[in-house]
Amino acid sequence: MEKRELTIFRKYLERRSLKLTAERQALFDELFSRHEHVEADELLVRLRAKHKKISRATIYRTLELMVDSGIVGRLRMGEAGYRYERLRAGDHHDHLICDHCGKVIEFFEAKIEELQDEVALRHGFVLLSHTHQMRGICRSCRPRAKSGASASAAASSASDDSDASGASSASGSAAKHPSRPVPIASRSRE
Repeated sequence: MEKRELTIFRKYLERRSLKLTAERQALFDELFSRHEHVEADELLVRLRAKHKKISRATIYRTLELMVDSGIVGRLRMGEAGYRYERLRAGDHHDHLICDHCGKVIEFFEAKIEELQDEVALRHGFVLLSHTHQMRGICRSCRPRAKSGASASAAASSASDDSDASGASSASGSAAKHPSRPVPIASRSRE
């Protein structure tokens, strides 16, 4: 059990005249039993499988309390919602998130941390916290993404270049589809 984080959470609740109920303790224990990025509904399923009486609303409210107290992190997963992870006091990491499969890769990069500090200093800003998420396509999904994009582009181009009679369109696909964003790694500095 993560005694330090439990103490932080308990004190946070006390400052708000809230109690560490059995439901909150059960959610804490489940989240801190392993390190992963998990959805709220998955936590609900796990706790109910352990015969814990807890509502969906209690899960979401308690997760918000845990995020606010600093012991749990929340990752935005696009349209899919959020995933939550335990945080250890004093530890820090950032995330790479695959938009295709949802894979989350944790990393720490000292150069990024130093740059953030320099930017804050330059603007006279005192950093209290930050979250850094980089979204893209992971190594495993890249081949599928390329083949899917190629097939989609070919189909789109074929349908744009001909009207209902099959005749070629003068405007072509470039006029109908604005250019797609270029991945950061392929952008050239001008």
